[in-house]
Amino acid sequence: MKTEAEIRMAGMQALIGALGLVEAERFLAAVSRDKFDYTEWRRTGLPDLSIDEIAAAANQLSDQLNHE
Repeated sequence: MKTEAEIRMAGMQALIGALGLVEAERFLAAVSRDKFDYTEWRRTGLPDLSIDEIAAAANQLSDQLNHE
């Protein structure tokens, strides 16, 4: 089991990798500023995709980014 510090570090690395440093900071500021219910957002705020569809989309994006 990871420590909270390890989880925070991995989360920040994931955000920075996906959004870049500035946009990751903006995302964190928005989440902190707004009344944000992560559980509700997970239920209603994401597209209704299967894990296979998400994996396929992630692989496609990875391929595109690696060929740029």
